[in-house]
Amino acid sequence: MTEEAIKAPLAVEAVEEISTGAAVSGKVTYIGVYGAMIDIGGQEALLHISQVGRSDFRNIEDIIKVGDEVEAFVLKVDKEGRVALTMEKPPQLPWNQIRKGETYKGTVTRIEDYGAFVDIGAVRPGMVHVSELTDGYVQSPNDVVKVGEEVDVRVIKLNRKNSQIDLSMKTPMEVIEQVMSPAEDVPSAMEMAFRRAEKQAQHDRRRSKKNRRRDYDQDDIISRTLRNHSS
Repeated sequence: MTEEAIKAPLAVEAVEEISTGAAVSGKVTYIGVYGAMIDIGGQEALLHISQVGRSDFRNIEDIIKVGDEVEAFVLKVDKEGRVALTMEKPPQLPWNQIRKGETYKGTVTRIEDYGAFVDIGAVRPGMVHVSELTDGYVQSPNDVVKVGEEVDVRVIKLNRKNSQIDLSMKTPMEVIEQVMSPAEDVPSAMEMAFRRAEKQAQHDRRRSKKNRRRDYDQDDIISRTLRNHSS
């Protein structure tokens, strides 16, 4: 097979039916130093040597040979209609769909002293640092999560260059602020204390006035009694 034939674009009708990430099966028709060509139903697709899903080989013929039936996934379809394949299952959550601040469900895959790794379906697991495991103090990540446990995590940082995802299991700050801010019709603890103190002061003033009135009445009675006794 010539270089020109390998690079020839696919028929437009066939390409339109192929989507990135789709599972395909086909037969190996050609092997070269760069990889293999796979017939995926009357159309040739390239399986590059870097996409065979393994690294423990010297050449691609150690893994597949002409005539072999293989299972693969569509890695890319370029604007000229060429299809690239991979034998590595594509991530359920592509990088371009991950959003900072969004919450995802994931599974704890590994625990270290400094935190836990959680698989959210991306190209690699994200890491929850020990300081992001919970709102309170954490002595050991094992006190909070276990391998295999399903957890909700929030993306706090993305490093696309290194394919790194920093995650958090802490309550978002905006939620904390909302909980701490009292509703308009609900008095705060300080307001309630002030109201109690004001009510007590009013009570004391009324009691003091009543006591003064009582003392005045008693003084008046004593005075009149003494006058009557003198006369």
